[in-house]
Amino acid sequence: MAAAAAAAVASSVRGSLKEDLTCAICCDLFRDPVMLSCMHHFCKSCISRYWRGAQGPVTCPQCRKEFTSKQFHTNYIVTAMVEKVRVATSDACIKKLEKQLSEALERHHLRKEFIDNCIHKDKEKMDIIKRVAADLRDRVKGEFRALHQILQDEETCMLEQLRREQEEELQKVQRHLEASELSVRELENNIRLLQQANGSLTEFPQLRPCVQVETDTDFDVNAFSSRYLAPLQYITWRKMFHSVKPGPSPLMFDVETAHPSIYVSRDKTVAVECDDMILRTSHSQRFLQCVNILAVQSFQSGRHYWEVEVGHSLKWDVGVASE
Repeated sequence: MAAAAAAAVASSVRGSLKEDLTCAICCDLFRDPVMLSCMHHFCKSCISRYWRGAQGPVTCPQCRKEFTSKQFHTNYIVTAMVEKVRVATSDACIKKLEKQLSEALERHHLRKEFIDNCIHKDKEKMDIIKRVAADLRDRVKGEFRALHQILQDEETCMLEQLRREQEEELQKVQRHLEASELSVRELENNIRLLQQANGSLTEFPQLRPCVQVETDTDFDVNAFSSRYLAPLQYITWRKMFHSVKPGPSPLMFDVETAHPSIYVSRDKTVAVECDDMILRTSHSQRFLQCVNILAVQSFQSGRHYWEVEVGHSLKWDVGVASE
């Protein structure tokens, strides 16, 4: 940008200088420039020819100032400037300048093409990022929607169970309450009969047998509340753990593939690299060059999830192998 601006300024200056060094008579660069007393410059041959053909007093062709004689002075400074401009505007210089301008223009075009390509790639990347983020956003929402549904179902189930147990306990107490109230009414009736008989002292009244009522209902607050005072988050998480897809897949190591320096536990779930080589039978799938071991389980498709405990080991590798 700065180079282009400098070139434009230089071109403008050259154009203005060339115009100042142009003869007003022949409209070309000065040849043997001379200066009149009015400070105007002309070619020596042009002003001489102009004065020879002029009728009347000697004048300046440019400002029309009259002179008493045909006098002029050679201006060597202007002569030197004219020569420099003439050299600068020669064919060789023009061709060199054209080549420089062409090369600079080509560089700018290539640079612009490169930057345009970068812009295009950046826009493509932005579109990819937005598209991938949108897909991931939908996936995250879907996964959490499923988890929310599991929690909602678990909450509904637990609240319904609590409602049923509450209803059962209330019915027990209600039956005990009704039996107690009936017993109280019968006792009050017998008391009234006894009081009446006590007043007349004629005979013992016929009393109704009292309803047998338990002294207290069998309701254990702790037993009723324990299930709902337990760590519900942990209990629910354990239930959700079995509903998560994919859940952790159990893996067992294939001893037949173990490198001789790998120790495998009896349950085939732990593999540790040892300093000593372990003598094992030869097998076509056994690793001999790389310290590796494969699992017994395999899969052909689907989504799978594993949890690997590496302890405090600073060296370990986990990967998926293709048959």
